[in-house]
Amino acid sequence: MRKRIMGGASADAAPEGGWLDLEQLAQVELTSEEPGAPIEAALGQGAGAGWRAAEPGPQTIRLIFDRPQPLRRVRLEFQEEARQRTQEFALRWSADGGRTFHDLLRQQYTFSPPGTTRQVEDYQVGLDGVTALELQIVPEIGGGPALASLARLRLA
Repeated sequence: MRKRIMGGASADAAPEGGWLDLEQLAQVELTSEEPGAPIEAALGQGAGAGWRAAEPGPQTIRLIFDRPQPLRRVRLEFQEEARQRTQEFALRWSADGGRTFHDLLRQQYTFSPPGTTRQVEDYQVGLDGVTALELQIVPEIGGGPALASLARLRLA
């Protein structure tokens, strides 16, 4: 979803906290989304419940930037309060509009509600000319009916 407030800050301006305004700078492609938990809830600047897939299994969220972007920081937040599961995610980036991707990181994490329900990953990166960023989520590496979710994705 793209919105523009006339007379507001330019699309290149970093909002409070230095995070990029992804709603203004990129288009999003994704494999599925639950109607009550759209991707805007994870990418927007305001508070929200985040994004959730509409179907079980691996999911992909791809940001396609309007213009190449430098990236210095990536912050991912995941939340799982309903079931124990081990999730894996991979983050990849492209400098050629998504024709080829380079692995940035891969991480596994085990959620064990009610104790361990939140995963926060905050990475310092040094990438220039990023035209696409892709997040692949395997919500349960052992298989099963788990739904992928993303509480928040921030880039600076």
